[in-house]
Amino acid sequence: MNDYIIITDSTSDLPEYLVKELGIKVMPMKYIIDGDNYCDENVMPITDFYKMMRNKKRLTTSSINVATFIEEFENQVKNGKDVIYISLSSGISGNYSAAKIAAQEIMERHKGSKVFAVDSLCASLGEGLLVYYAAEKKKEGLSIESLRDWLDANKLNVCHWFTVDDLFHLKRGGRVSSASAVFGTMLNVKPVLHVDNNGKLIPVEKVRGRKAALLALAERMEKLVDFSKGKAVFISHGDSKEDADFLAETVKEKVGVNDILINYIGPTIGTHSGPGTIALFFMGKER
Repeated sequence: MNDYIIITDSTSDLPEYLVKELGIKVMPMKYIIDGDNYCDENVMPITDFYKMMRNKKRLTTSSINVATFIEEFENQVKNGKDVIYISLSSGISGNYSAAKIAAQEIMERHKGSKVFAVDSLCASLGEGLLVYYAAEKKKEGLSIESLRDWLDANKLNVCHWFTVDDLFHLKRGGRVSSASAVFGTMLNVKPVLHVDNNGKLIPVEKVRGRKAALLALAERMEKLVDFSKGKAVFISHGDSKEDADFLAETVKEKVGVNDILINYIGPTIGTHSGPGTIALFFMGKER
């Protein structure tokens, strides 16, 4: 039986030190600012990226293509490793579809190899949380097939709850109407959203004011958290560390956790969520 490697996208937003600790591989994703190409692989300081967003630079992103997946998967197989790739949600990206095609191609080229693509139905540190648990399960000795099955059985327990500071980024992505963005901004309305069972971003409620939105995230966790499925709690933020720290302290008080991982939302997700986004991830009874 070959050893195997866990691969994911840079949209998992895991800090570099944890990527090394977990022994996983992260594939960078590309983004474009005013016509110039960049990628998530530490090309630009993250604070510079958010400064560009605040300065209204034009940003777009792209998925990883089939050829890139084939090259990566084949390199791993030639080095004697099977592959399990955990993708950004198919509800917001074409990565999973491309990876599935590439995985089939590699298994046909290299008989006996195992290359599995798993749709996380997650994003940002929600995807990162699922990858974190996958790496822990691998260390416990799960086979590649058992890990694939565990991921499929547990990914809908990864809860994503978040709020944004600027409704116009959601408007650009078609999540709210132009009128809602204008009047919501005027009235200081902050949406509370989550990622649903189809891996899509869904508005759930609206509250007045930033602090109320942050408290609403912690309240959602109180209702849904299930520590029997895992105790890790992750928070990602769009260049808004003070608010992330406030949420972390609130969560610690409400549900009694001690350690919470906090990291930036990377450029690919940040392009669509904007500066000031705060997201909370944990294992729950349901999404």
